[in-house]
Amino acid sequence: MAEWWRGGVIYQIYPRSFQDSNGDGIGDLRGIISRLEHVASLGVDAIWLSPIFPSPMADMGYDVANYTDVDPLFGVLADFDALIEKAHALGLKVIIDQVLSHTSDQHPWFQESKTSRTNPRADWYVWADPNDDGTPPNNWPSVFGGPAWEWNGARRQYYLHNFLISQPDLNFHNPDVQDAVLDAMRFWLDRGVDGFRFDTVNYYFHDEELRSNPPAPREKETPLEADPYGMQLHLHSKNRPENIDFLRRVRALLDEYPGTTTVGEVGEAHRAIDIMAAYTTGDDLLHMCYSFDMLGPQFAARHFRSRVEKFFAGAPDGWPCWSFSNHDVVRHISRWEAHEVTPETLGRLTIALLLALKGSVCLYQGEELGLPEAELEYSELTDPPGLRFWPDIKGRDGCRTPMPWTDAPNGGFSETKPWLPVKQPHLQRNVAALEADPDALVHYYRRILSYRKTNRALVDGDAHFFDVPEPILAFARTGADGDLVCIFNLSAKPCRLTLAGLPRSSVLAGVSNGAERKGGTLALAGNGFAYLECGAGLDPKAISVKPAKG
Repeated sequence: MAEWWRGGVIYQIYPRSFQDSNGDGIGDLRGIISRLEHVASLGVDAIWLSPIFPSPMADMGYDVANYTDVDPLFGVLADFDALIEKAHALGLKVIIDQVLSHTSDQHPWFQESKTSRTNPRADWYVWADPNDDGTPPNNWPSVFGGPAWEWNGARRQYYLHNFLISQPDLNFHNPDVQDAVLDAMRFWLDRGVDGFRFDTVNYYFHDEELRSNPPAPREKETPLEADPYGMQLHLHSKNRPENIDFLRRVRALLDEYPGTTTVGEVGEAHRAIDIMAAYTTGDDLLHMCYSFDMLGPQFAARHFRSRVEKFFAGAPDGWPCWSFSNHDVVRHISRWEAHEVTPETLGRLTIALLLALKGSVCLYQGEELGLPEAELEYSELTDPPGLRFWPDIKGRDGCRTPMPWTDAPNGGFSETKPWLPVKQPHLQRNVAALEADPDALVHYYRRILSYRKTNRALVDGDAHFFDVPEPILAFARTGADGDLVCIFNLSAKPCRLTLAGLPRSSVLAGVSNGAERKGGTLALAGNGFAYLECGAGLDPKAISVKPAKG
């Protein structure tokens, strides 16, 4: 069976914020079903659903209380089955989140585990005795602030929680835990899902000796971070080598269901690309991984180039999944606004760049509309990090606000007040209004996604970068059916380039934007870019791209 995921484009849906069908102000599965034609019309290959499982919603569903059901907020299992059927009818694969590193403290497994040291699930979570002075066993911090250990009086022990206190970590050193989560995955595979996105995939195992983490390297002059989590190298609380063997078990399960796939989220600041490579190399681990390397503030040619080259240097047969926005970070239209001519030009540049990188692609709902980050008041927040670290860290609510479908109150998302507000800048970029504008960004998304599908070199061809000074990023994509040279101006200022070594038959593709070619000279507007079609048999070593003189 063809590997549809290799070079595939996945559209992430945040269910709480896509479409409310029952008037409670929260998006749901029936709402998603009613809007799937919009997603399919873009030309993507799959959808990824953020968690829909029963949950107290302390972390908006990433605190799972039951791995094999649907939370009533989102509907029932029959609604999920209907979504699968509708998506497949539209040619869309369906990937769902799996939050395996931890559960909610309301999960029956933890409710039993916390009662004693001798119950059948006593060792299903990470428990540890206190130090002699009653303090936690080591220095591990929680991602959401404070220590990663919480005291339990019944057991006279601490339990590990890498995130909220109400999100205890499972003990993957226990084979029974591995079996249980694999059984939960099989439940969804049997219902027809096409794969999984694994939340915090590098957090599954902890150091059994519970050794403290060392400090992260830091220049003395560097100010302390608002969140101290980044002040450690997390060598022992996550990123453990034991993870590899469990991922082999995951892949063996997926191999029983031909055509399914996996994409793992690597949450790590210091060596994420290395971990991505380690988790995807060969054919018995994850199919794909992504990290936060392209989800941060860096917007420079050397940065994008270094991420791609480093990955494939570490895993020539591995496969990455790149994205610029998701439910955990500031939307890239706002994050990179210092480099834009207009949001529209930046929107075209970034999707053209993302689709040209070697790897698969994740798009986040509303990205096709050019949505900026929503500016919220403290009183409007729901996200734990925002509530705890405000105003230095504003949390993730600004990228999670509802999709604006029309200019109606609440953007056509709901007939009642939604769980997060729909702000005016989003209402102005609603789907209906942009659909009526032939020059709107959403139509460009369709054009370039269609173009990518008909140019296999962009899907799974090799990548060869050219040495060009900032702010220009240039590389070739070569494949059996034809080759391209892709050149991007990552600044708001126009530039001129001299091209040498291109075939005479090379032409400027119609999806290029802000680009004009005359002979061996290419002029790029601010945020301009060019796809140059070069036929087959291109020799990247014979090509040079340089700033034009004068």
